[in-house]
Amino acid sequence: MYSHFDNFLVYLKVEKNASPRTIESYQKDFFQGLDFFASYLKKKDHAVEPKDLDHSIFRLYLGQMQEQGLARTTMARRLAAWRSLYRYLKRENIVDDNPAARVASPRLKKGLPSFLYENEIAQLIEAPDLTHPLGVRDRALLETLYAAGLRIHELVSLDLADLDLGSGYVRVMGKRAKERLSPIGIEAVTALRRYLAGSRQRLLANAKPAKNKSQANPASASAVMPGPQKISGAVFLNRWGERLTERGVRKILNKYVEEVSLERKVSPHTLRHSFATHLLNAGADLRAVQELLGHTCLSSTQVYTHVTGERLKKVYQSAHPRAKE
Repeated sequence: MYSHFDNFLVYLKVEKNASPRTIESYQKDFFQGLDFFASYLKKKDHAVEPKDLDHSIFRLYLGQMQEQGLARTTMARRLAAWRSLYRYLKRENIVDDNPAARVASPRLKKGLPSFLYENEIAQLIEAPDLTHPLGVRDRALLETLYAAGLRIHELVSLDLADLDLGSGYVRVMGKRAKERLSPIGIEAVTALRRYLAGSRQRLLANAKPAKNKSQANPASASAVMPGPQKISGAVFLNRWGERLTERGVRKILNKYVEEVSLERKVSPHTLRHSFATHLLNAGADLRAVQELLGHTCLSSTQVYTHVTGERLKKVYQSAHPRAKE
């Protein structure tokens, strides 16, 4: 089974342009599921073959996950991973059937995406200390994240060549390598210019020298010569002058959420939800918001109409004299 995992993950990366995070998630789901299947079949995990699994064992697998009290989203995701694997194996003529497709996933509750109100967004974005290089970076980061409604991996993937501050656009590489141009407002442009003009250079100066192979031999004359600095083209850098990671962005955001005492869970995606919600509240066209978010299907964007509808209902109930109890 392991060789099939490897081939499928390569297929996802090369043909489907799946992100490293998506591939890692698939891999974890496969390994977790294989542990259960091997135990049930009384086989070593490396001895389990695709033909050993049928729809009844996938039902048992679902039952075990339910007994463990796992979230419905987790159960649905794990089953979906196995369905995708078997769909691939069937296409490659390795199996004749997709047993996981005959097991229904748990019905998911359709929750509304969380978002921040405009005053909360302003508090959060204006929290960084602009007298410090990291504060200047954080202000530019938060402004850009909200101004363009970016996914977190889109933000950390931005390179200097992707910025056109004169025109007020950033080039974004979205899911499945789909490229789009996202406009950004004057506040984000100003914050980025401030960051690029000074703070980024100060962070880049902290980059550690690249290791020189000759350093392994202290007797070498060139060993005493420092290696060239790693020059990064990334827009957003960490304190060591390297590309900021998704984990780093989350830590930055959590820091300012705590500072401004927002009494709710806020993730980078919350700013993306807020971006879409605020545009629709202000009368933006749904299809325009779809393009700005980089959604392939309009149905992915339509969830925000429910958010705005709920908000309007609350406003109506609180303000209309005949709506109050």
